[in-house]
Amino acid sequence: MSQVGKEEAEESRRANQPASAEPAASHAAQELAGSPCLGRVVKFLLPHTTVEAPLPQEEEQQFYQGLERLLGPKLGRFGELFAAAGWADVTEDRFLRKLLVREGQGEASRPQPGQEVTVKLLGVLEDGSLVEKDPKLTFILEQGDVIQALELGVQSMQLGEVSFLLTSFLYAYGHLGRDPDIPSDASLLYEVTLLQIRDSPDLGLLPPSARIGLSKQKRERGNFHFEREEYQRAMRSYQLALGILDSPGAVPPSPEEEEELQEHQVKCLNNCAAAQLKLQLFEEALASCTAVLHIDPDNVKALYRKGKLLSERGEDQEAMNTLKRALQLEPTTKAIHAELSKLAKRQKGQPERPAPTGVDGLVQPAARQSAWVTPWKLLFGAVAVALGSTVTSIFLTTRS
Repeated sequence: MSQVGKEEAEESRRANQPASAEPAASHAAQELAGSPCLGRVVKFLLPHTTVEAPLPQEEEQQFYQGLERLLGPKLGRFGELFAAAGWADVTEDRFLRKLLVREGQGEASRPQPGQEVTVKLLGVLEDGSLVEKDPKLTFILEQGDVIQALELGVQSMQLGEVSFLLTSFLYAYGHLGRDPDIPSDASLLYEVTLLQIRDSPDLGLLPPSARIGLSKQKRERGNFHFEREEYQRAMRSYQLALGILDSPGAVPPSPEEEEELQEHQVKCLNNCAAAQLKLQLFEEALASCTAVLHIDPDNVKALYRKGKLLSERGEDQEAMNTLKRALQLEPTTKAIHAELSKLAKRQKGQPERPAPTGVDGLVQPAARQSAWVTPWKLLFGAVAVALGSTVTSIFLTTRS
């Protein structure tokens, strides 16, 4: 097995170990190694305000008692709750609603975008099945770490507040659901207690190991979005992950930590390139590949992607040189041979067999031509913008 193949197999093995939350969607599990947990992040020792949560053994009992007392016969019939009186609309479409259980500490205690919050969370399906339970779920608002129902619902709450949040699939897990416990198009009812609000951490104060851990969580969240074909959200998560790695720290990394930082940067950039290809952001994808090769000149994934993108732009000689280098490193990879063969035929004036639509995130020749009409940006300027994440090679199926 080639070195890249071994790396991919190891990534897939580690990622397929049982996770504590948000299992990967089955339709794309073979494409995406691992799925992120529901917004868990590093806990930071910064000043914050805290309210006490009930003891863990009391949570479920209190939850179901509260549901029965407040909802009565409507429990299990969410459709009626979306039109019921007494609920506040969090969104104008009335597909995300809130019922206040206990008031918080006043309007001044509402969390703001960019702040870090910790909530106690329990959630059930319409049949009463408990599918979400977390006594201390921590995430930063408006960074895509959790489903939209929690992002929007928590922003409407006050510190110490307890509320029910009723959400349709639109603000939860969508048409895909979440294997194995949340079916497609499922509505959910949550009880949420807002326990803590604090400012987001100063990345410059974090040691390298903490930044690496936080970045990995963002990258894994990007993988979750990618497998659900939410490519814009995936790219956002990858860029956040890379920004964490690139932040200058007060504590310089050790040689081992520096190597690990670069390894995670490469993963983030490769994943970002994959998301950018899906979004047909070809210039940005090329910039991401170039950034990878600046760190790791022998990265076959980036070499292949860059060669293919250069070929799409008609820069045949540079594409040929790039792909030949990839072939030297991975001489048995059929995708590289196929791309080189296509280039050779084009240089000889022979007709090419058109690539099928959507292969590796690229499109048919006519669509490609229009996609490249945008003037070519300065490469290194685009690199700074495109910095972002991991989802591996076009020709290898697993992702980091």
